[in-house]
Amino acid sequence: MKKSLLAIVFSPFFMFAQEVPKLTDEVAVKLSEKPLHCITQEYPNKTAHIINNENEVPLSPKALHPSFYGCFDWHSSVHGHWMLVRLLKTKPDLSIAKEIENTLDQSFSKENLQTEADYFTKYQLTGTFERTYGWAWLLKLDEELITWNHPKAKIWHQNLKPLTDKILTAWKTYLPKQTYPNRTGVHPNSAFAMAFALDWARSTGDKGFENQLVEKAKYFYLKDEKTPAYLEPDGSDFFSPSLEIADLMRRVLPQKEFVQWFDKFYEKRSIENIEKIPVVSDLSDYQTIHLVGLSFSKAWCMKGIAKSLPNGHPLKKEFQKTAALFLNNGLPLLFQGNYGGDHWLASFAVYALED
Repeated sequence: MKKSLLAIVFSPFFMFAQEVPKLTDEVAVKLSEKPLHCITQEYPNKTAHIINNENEVPLSPKALHPSFYGCFDWHSSVHGHWMLVRLLKTKPDLSIAKEIENTLDQSFSKENLQTEADYFTKYQLTGTFERTYGWAWLLKLDEELITWNHPKAKIWHQNLKPLTDKILTAWKTYLPKQTYPNRTGVHPNSAFAMAFALDWARSTGDKGFENQLVEKAKYFYLKDEKTPAYLEPDGSDFFSPSLEIADLMRRVLPQKEFVQWFDKFYEKRSIENIEKIPVVSDLSDYQTIHLVGLSFSKAWCMKGIAKSLPNGHPLKKEFQKTAALFLNNGLPLLFQGNYGGDHWLASFAVYALED
């Protein structure tokens, strides 16, 4: 995108950085161009398939994953699809709505999704495939379909069900055996995945999974105090480990208990540090550009935490304002890199722009 067009589309962000950016139709269309392009772009591709024998060497990403082969890697394709479903659901009159629908029809065909489901039993060593980041986005995608009363959504959800069931079974088996959380700022982060899984469980009424997640979240994080967030971030983080934990615990604890926990969780120096805008030194670097995503994930965590804090809490308005700063920082950068950001950042932006 040319700089002049960037200035037009995102002029409110440049001119009124103190305001909360909105997901206007115009912005939605520009963001949707990213997954619409990459969902059918097979290469470059970072496949996570473990090759078990010589017969599997010639298998292409599309042969392995006919629905989610594009966007560089499986999980990015999944959350790119989530983003398109979300936009079609909330903004049905977008100029590119029909193009989105046609793309989803192809990806969500019954045959393609059955092949995606079969992947988890057809090949060896698939038990850890996309655990738990990709699993979380798959459940977020399914949640979006379940909560949308539309004929196409019902068909797509039903076609997705074999894959959803495989991942749900794998997660319910894995969670009791997960002794320690992953407190990382990249894909394996446990708190992020558990938050999305909890949203899905509550949307579908799966009380067993909900209780399992709540108890494990308390086991992992309830005793956390004075989290060392003053050390964040690492050089390729797209999550704040501490904010992801807080974003999960606000879902787990009643407000009064959450506030008590939250006030012990953060010290002043850690709050001051996580409110700093990430420095992104090279937008063309596939790892460094993760830090643009960090602005978006911090924004959605801070917005969610702020909603869960009572009126009068000193961080409620502060987090709301800081979230807007992160969004204003990240959105223009999203359009200035290369495929390293193009294949995934738009969906992070859409989730962060949600009310």
